[in-house]
Amino acid sequence: MAGTAGTPGTPRVLRAMNDRAALDLLLEHGPLSRTRIGKLTGLSKPTASQLLARLEASGLVLATGTSEGRPGPNAQLYEVNPAAGYAAGLDVTPERILAAVADVTGRTVGSYELPTPGRRAARSVVQQVTDALDGAVKAAGLARDDVHRLVIGTPGAFDPNTGRLRYASHLPGWHSPALLEELAAALPMPVEYENDVNLVAVAEQRLGAARGHEDFVLLWNEGGLGAALVLGGRLHRGWTGGAGEVGFLPVPGTPLVRQVSKAGSGGYQELAGSQAIPRLARELGVEDIPSGPYTEVAATLVARAAEAEDAPHRRLLQTYATNLATGLASLVSVLDPELVVLSGASLASGGEPLRTLVQAELEELAASRPRLALGDVRQHPVLRGALESALAATRDEVFDTSR
Repeated sequence: MAGTAGTPGTPRVLRAMNDRAALDLLLEHGPLSRTRIGKLTGLSKPTASQLLARLEASGLVLATGTSEGRPGPNAQLYEVNPAAGYAAGLDVTPERILAAVADVTGRTVGSYELPTPGRRAARSVVQQVTDALDGAVKAAGLARDDVHRLVIGTPGAFDPNTGRLRYASHLPGWHSPALLEELAAALPMPVEYENDVNLVAVAEQRLGAARGHEDFVLLWNEGGLGAALVLGGRLHRGWTGGAGEVGFLPVPGTPLVRQVSKAGSGGYQELAGSQAIPRLARELGVEDIPSGPYTEVAATLVARAAEAEDAPHRRLLQTYATNLATGLASLVSVLDPELVVLSGASLASGGEPLRTLVQAELEELAASRPRLALGDVRQHPVLRGALESALAATRDEVFDTSR
């Protein structure tokens, strides 16, 4: 009797597996006919018809137009219902919070930017988060309760052992030990928190240069220098969430910095971080150095160096590549990744000339020789990674027809 008790559930589980396979195909390919879904899933025409009828009745798929331009009668096409679920993401920096809402197909339907003016901001962090989320929700024409899940990306990481934000002393207001509980109480949906560079890696793995790769390192250089480590297809966060905080990494070419968490920087940050590029340019005789925030100045200088032919700019690009490869060599020696993705404004602005130089330098400094690639996700990659992470969990919930 015990053996037969679970039998009635088996067809339901199989149907749910087929439903999910069909939904994933519709997400990947866009509108498909019943015949095409049957061929891609291996289901018979009657079974595919029953599947689509079931998904349409549950509000997960919509009939949308017909196929044209092929021999024979036009076939009805089906697509995932965008309104089946919504997810949200936040990209938090000391200067602003970017918020966006995406429908279950991944299309961004609303976005909002909330400036956060320094340490004396009148609004609490909880208020800032809810205001930013509400702005994006309103722009999407939705309500808070329509959002299934929220992922928040910040510099540093919340220590899973204490719940406190670490490695981000420059993010005012986010270090209260009660913050996570306060946010959970203020928001009606599940909330997850992730390091910003880790989210860039999520975006590149799902949409960009790291698609199909199980072991890769993403090096990020914008406001700070950091890395994300993906091992066996999964993010490696470390015991305190600090895996990839390579700005603190001691490297040749800079003084040994002690008590780095109090100093706010370390050897690799001093050697190759964005703030080091204007200084390096002056030392190498580059003229007409622009003014402004160091991240923008660094990106401009690297872009010029990648295009210019004069000696100072060539030296700047070569020296920057050597400095980057110096720290990367340590990561590569320990992790032996298949791929290294270069991302962030100070790396992307160097384009293929910088990538080629870093690749050549790394082959001189490390025994293993991973391929280097420029990141493909250029438009708000932290926010895109937050949305992709939130969407993955939302789809698992919304697309589960076994219940």
